[in-house]
Amino acid sequence: MSSQRYKYPRTPHLSFSPGVNKDDLKLDRHSIFDNCQVVVTEKLDGENTTLYGDYIHARSLDSRHHPSRAWVKSLQASIGHNIPEGWRICGENLYARHAIAYQNLSSYFYLFSVWNQDNYCLNWSATEEWAAMLGLELPAVLYRGIWSEKEIREIGANLDLEKCEGFVVRNVEQFHYQDFSQNIAKWVRSNHVQTDGHWMYREVVPNLLKK
Repeated sequence: MSSQRYKYPRTPHLSFSPGVNKDDLKLDRHSIFDNCQVVVTEKLDGENTTLYGDYIHARSLDSRHHPSRAWVKSLQASIGHNIPEGWRICGENLYARHAIAYQNLSSYFYLFSVWNQDNYCLNWSATEEWAAMLGLELPAVLYRGIWSEKEIREIGANLDLEKCEGFVVRNVEQFHYQDFSQNIAKWVRSNHVQTDGHWMYREVVPNLLKK
């Protein structure tokens, strides 16, 4: 297997994201999405996690052991042989409760992007195909169509912010790792982290799966 590892990039905020902080990346223009087909998916409140055929890490490439990562490590062990050499899949590890207590998850891992050996993020239709092939869940799709700032703003206005962190907008077409910030952005609720202390230093409280 390839030993090349990639840290998942920081996702810039849309300019009208309520949760943008002064040290966050922020789009200074939305024209990157003009005339683009985009897909808007729910932003899930977990730990960004990358799976390879022979390895797994959180946002840090040398992620240390943590009890909240045991379930997703077991998942990688069961599906890793289906991930081609040089490829990786990225998603959200939702085992541990962070700021949102999920009560009805279909899985503890939700896939949101697939990257090939040339470091391209696959288009959204291919991402859906890989999710089906690997038996993985995808975040809820809130909108798919031509970029419309008015419609995207309305999504944020209609979210239940007690149960949803926000959403992510991405170009439905494939794009290269180096062009990440030109093809994806997020909207996050204000004051998102509403608990004291970082979740990794608290007792692990599992989110709940569907019964």
